[in-house]
Amino acid sequence: MPEGHTIHRLAQDYAAAFQGTAPQVTSPQGKFTDSAALLTGTELTRTEAHGKHLFLGFSGSGDEWIHIHLGLFGKVNFGPAPPPPPTDTVRLRLANTTAYVDLRGPTTCALITPPEKRAIHDRLGPDPLREDADPDAAYHRVHRSRTTIAALLMDQKVIAGVGNVYRAEVLFRHRIDPYRPGRDITASEWDAIWHDLVELMREGVRNNRIDTVRPEHTPEAMGRPPRVDDHGGEVYVYRRAHLPCHLCGGEIRTADLAARNLFWCPACQRD
Repeated sequence: MPEGHTIHRLAQDYAAAFQGTAPQVTSPQGKFTDSAALLTGTELTRTEAHGKHLFLGFSGSGDEWIHIHLGLFGKVNFGPAPPPPPTDTVRLRLANTTAYVDLRGPTTCALITPPEKRAIHDRLGPDPLREDADPDAAYHRVHRSRTTIAALLMDQKVIAGVGNVYRAEVLFRHRIDPYRPGRDITASEWDAIWHDLVELMREGVRNNRIDTVRPEHTPEAMGRPPRVDDHGGEVYVYRRAHLPCHLCGGEIRTADLAARNLFWCPACQRD
């Protein structure tokens, strides 16, 4: 599932291609046809992301929003105009005189009202990439919980947009045992985690990939081979189970936690 930086990057890409234009909106697959008919030819006025949720705002009879959640299988593909004939797997296509974009396989693609959009925001935790984010609100939940910090970081009601890669990497970067209860995370530790996530995720938006190693731990600095993985990017522990830690040489461990594979270094991440 894409992490929050990907959704914020998509919001920027949709805006760059379509904001201020009145694209044709279609649903070749048919599941969004009625809503597409209401929107086609109206102006795309704004785009927004909150965690793993993408919102496309259109002018019309009222403020109308397309709510998109990619889930595990959703894909977005941009291309130049004229667009090729769509396949019947395309849930949503936007097209104007310069570009098109196809959405396939999302968990959610729905036309929603402003109150419905507000309800989605209200159930999500603060997003490190949003200007309105309140890290203290997240810490209030973390500090009251006996749940592990690794599970809390994946809880979108606590903090929105953090996925499996960022949770593993930020905990390693701050030498925090992923099994430590949230209530044992100090305010200063949370402040460091939050600000690190802000910087890492902003870099993820800029580069459209996740890199978490510090300059002194890059392949060039350490004289080691670069990482080869579909995920891309240089990381400390994510998907490095049973390989040596870049810092201590110990074995990276993996285990199931919060229905996802957790990765950590037991030697570096001790309480």
